Amino acid sequence: MDSAAVNLCFPLELPDFRPWCKQQGLAPFHVLLCAVLRSVLKIENFRWRLLDGEVFRIDRLRPSFTVVNHHNDLNFAQFAWTDDLREFVTRGIAAREEAGAMTELNATYRTMSAREAKEQVFVTCIPWLAFTSIQHPSISLAHPDIPSFAWGKFRDAGGGRLELPFSVQAHHGFVDGFHIHQLAQQVAAELEAMMA
Repeated sequence: MDSAAVNLCFPLELPDFRPWCKQQGLAPFHVLLCAVLRSVLKIENFRWRLLDGEVFRIDRLRPSFTVVNHHNDLNFAQFAWTDDLREFVTRGIAAREEAGAMTELNATYRTMSAREAKEQVFVTCIPWLAFTSIQHPSISLAHPDIPSFAWGKFRDAGGGRLELPFSVQAHHGFVDGFHIHQLAQQVAAELEAMMA
C-alpha cells in the first residue's frame, strides 16, 4: 500500500483530572502526556517499529511534543523519560520553555541514532479547537511506524468526566481499531491511578 497508516479521531472521555492537577500544582497537559505515554508502553502494539526493513520493539520512550515559540512558530520539545509523575511534569515544562525560547528548529533528534529516533512518539495539542479530523505528517507514507497523537479542546462531559477530541495515527501493520480502543481505556485508567 502507498500508505500503511491508520488514523482515527474520536471523542475521548476521561475522568476530569483538572481539579486534581490544580490541587497538586501539576500542569494538566503534562499529566495527560504522561498518561498517554505510559499507556503506549503498556499496549504492546504501539511499541513496534521498523528500521532497515526489520521489525523491532522499543523498550523506552523519548517524550516529544510540539510547542508554539515566542514568534508563533512551532518547535519540538524533547526530554528524558522518568516514571515519577512530578519529575516527568518538571522535565516536560523545562523542555517546553527551552523549545519555546529557541529561534530555530530544535534539532536534538539529529544527535540520535536511527534506533533512538524510533523511541519517540509524536504528540501535539490543539487546545483551541474541538477538531473532528487531523492528518499527521510522516516521513514515509509507506512506513508510518512512529505513532502520532493529537488532542484538542477539553469540554465538561458531566458526572466528573471530560471529553476531548483525540487522534491516533499508527502503522496499520501493528495497530488497528481494537488497539486504539485499548489505548483509550488505558489512558483513562492511568489518570484514575494517578488520582487515587
